[in-house]
Amino acid sequence: MRIDLHTHSTASDGTDTPAELVRNAAGAGLDVVALTDHDSTRGHAEAIAALPGLDRPLTLVTGAELSCRLDGVGLHLLAYLFDPDEPAFLDARELVRDDRVPRARAMVATLQELGVPITWEQVARIAGDASLGRPHIATALVELGVVETVSDAFTPQWLANGGRAYAEKHELDPFEAIRLVKAAGGVTVLAHPQAVKRGEVVPEPAIARLTDAGLDGIEVDHMDHDGPTRARLRGLAAELGLLTTGSSDYHGTRKSVELGACTTDPEIYGEITRRASGAFPVPGAGGRA
Repeated sequence: MRIDLHTHSTASDGTDTPAELVRNAAGAGLDVVALTDHDSTRGHAEAIAALPGLDRPLTLVTGAELSCRLDGVGLHLLAYLFDPDEPAFLDARELVRDDRVPRARAMVATLQELGVPITWEQVARIAGDASLGRPHIATALVELGVVETVSDAFTPQWLANGGRAYAEKHELDPFEAIRLVKAAGGVTVLAHPQAVKRGEVVPEPAIARLTDAGLDGIEVDHMDHDGPTRARLRGLAAELGLLTTGSSDYHGTRKSVELGACTTDPEIYGEITRRASGAFPVPGAGGRA
């Protein structure tokens, strides 16, 4: 089985619609794909509806990538197979989403002060109905020729954490986020914990603290982790008793990575599904969970 547990659609900052995402996942030869848009479950219904029409079996894992902050450092928490209607967790996600537009406007204003001819109308056009985020602003910078790629915008010169045009946003306390996900029957995995090129990362003792709070796993195989980093994270996971996952962090054409670029071991996937009680993987026609 080929299993990719971290992807994004137009419900947040990807370029594939949720239906296109599952079609492309099937076309890429995946057996299981998780839809984990930022702080949003809006794409789940469309993705599920597209499953019966696929040419080959594909199982969908519903999830979200939660924006969190610990000791001043931003981190992302992948949440899988939770009840999306659990009230406390739903309220927390809405608070994060509602802060996205004011934050984006602040970054656009700062870029204008830096001499970039960006407009709010341009960013809004790029985002469409999506949950607005930095990748949409980065895409505008690419359109304007300010940077060559979206990744080039995530530097201290522009949009990286603490960068010249960075603006703070409402983010969850990760300990509270883990509690909320668990209460909603879900499973938590720390996303790309050592993606240092994105900015400051949480230290390993903090991961141990999150483990004590109920963290289930860490994302080890990721495009932003080199070989030595992956080896170190596997050792840390073994020491802490954490599950280890692999994922593409696919964003469609917004990033160069392809679906299935990194994958999760089927035994780990099985353990994630066994631990979850808020929702179940959704198989397509003839699919297997």
